[in-house]
Amino acid sequence: MADHGRLPVGDLPIAEAIEPLRAALAERGRAVLHAPPGAGKTTIVPLVLLEEPWCDGTVLVLEPRRLAVRNATRRLAQLLGEQPGERVGWRMRQDTKVSRRTRIEVITEGVLTRRLQRDPELAGVSAVVFDEFHERSLDADLGLALTLEVADALRPELRIVVMSATLDIEPVAALLDAPVVRSEGRAFPVDVVHVDPPVGGRDRRRAAEDAVAPTVRRALAAHEGDVLVFLPGGAEIRRAERALGRLDADVDVRPLHGSMPPAAQDAAIAPSPPGRRKVVLSTAIAETSLTIEGVTV
Repeated sequence: MADHGRLPVGDLPIAEAIEPLRAALAERGRAVLHAPPGAGKTTIVPLVLLEEPWCDGTVLVLEPRRLAVRNATRRLAQLLGEQPGERVGWRMRQDTKVSRRTRIEVITEGVLTRRLQRDPELAGVSAVVFDEFHERSLDADLGLALTLEVADALRPELRIVVMSATLDIEPVAALLDAPVVRSEGRAFPVDVVHVDPPVGGRDRRRAAEDAVAPTVRRALAAHEGDVLVFLPGGAEIRRAERALGRLDADVDVRPLHGSMPPAAQDAAIAPSPPGRRKVVLSTAIAETSLTIEGVTV
């Protein structure tokens, strides 16, 4: 089991929500947790649930993307001083990393639907956590509806937690007939700098693309740390990568989008080695459910 005393709960904004969440699950069996990005909900809540007296089985944690599954699993395992596949593992289509010891399974949303089809009681599962529910998908909505049906008809002891950063949570709380637990998060100073696009006859979109490379170079020169750039899609990322050309010898350019191989995605979000920096050119895949350490711009 996880040792609550050794988890860095007190260092994270989610700390204020832990006791209300435990109380809600003990009394009602369900809760909706509202916490902003970076509060620590993804990496702390599943470990806290393992300590509860009612938790004698597995905790399923649903993530909206495969990249988020791997990232969350690695972070949870790291907090336990382990590698993925020990007490924390993942299940995705054609990619499973679990063992007999696994107590937390981080899964994609479709995996839950398929599991419910062959195991309608979710035997051996103590809790189901729907992370980043505000992203909303058919699989997530269907998974929640089926899980509620299981709890109502077959498994009244099954705990259900819906976690969200931005969702209008009252309708979901009403659906679950569950209390809302809130974590206010922590504000960090952010400087917003507006950059004028190059003057010319091009349309606005291409003008904005043309501004990416010089803006990135200025950011690298003016700031320490890594740079994260959001772009609409893979084509724009490839054009920006070509436009950046050769940067300083200690700077790596890392594209990040959903169609990349898993190893390349993992390389993009991994911390930079000592003495190196990176520029991540990403689609909206990195807007939520991911934390890329080292990014300052």
